Amino acid sequence: MKLADLLSECFATDLEETWERERTATPVRAFAVQLHATGCSLRETKQILRYLGVERSHQAVWQWVHRLADSGHNPPEAKPKRVAVDETAVKINGEWSWLYAAIDIETKLILDVELFGRHGTDPAAAFLHRLSEKHDLSDAVFLVDGYGYQTAISRLGLSGRLDYVERNLIEKWFHTLKMRVDRFHNSWVGSHGSVREWFIQFVQYYNFQRPHQALDGRTPVEEVTN
Repeated sequence: MKLADLLSECFATDLEETWERERTATPVRAFAVQLHATGCSLRETKQILRYLGVERSHQAVWQWVHRLADSGHNPPEAKPKRVAVDETAVKINGEWSWLYAAIDIETKLILDVELFGRHGTDPAAAFLHRLSEKHDLSDAVFLVDGYGYQTAISRLGLSGRLDYVERNLIEKWFHTLKMRVDRFHNSWVGSHGSVREWFIQFVQYYNFQRPHQALDGRTPVEEVTN
């Protein structure tokens, strides 16, 4: 069966506007979201669909990416044993911001990401507090590379230690992310909201769709739920 056949959909013309606004994860919509999450622009995503014989409007693709991507794709609640946490600098409209992220060392699941206008103990504590509201961290040990994180961890009553080996997994993930979007090598032109949207979509792609060699080809979500 051709890929275009797998992506084909039938709908009434007079219901097109309603159809385009739905959040249902049909194959063509999920495929479009995945294309965008791997670095394709909306225009490139629309063009790839066209090559496959799937004609959809720019507005339809925009709706899928910004609505469907948020529906039902949050990471499953995890109870990690070892968590690497760190931040990386990204330039948005010529100004620096910092992306905080945490990854479960064992399952490779990205537990959360958040964008802050500055870095330091306070943003680290805010990020860890948000993380503790999403996952069971009662048995977790945080692997960090600076005393600012240790202060934040102590403030929240969490457990952590300095580590410069295993925590490199989060550095590798930052590298993977930046390889996906060349614009971060210089400066993202757009709103902070659009940057956050892209990060969320990439995390969804990484957790739910991207096979991991260290997990024998399974995705992080499959590793957590199986």
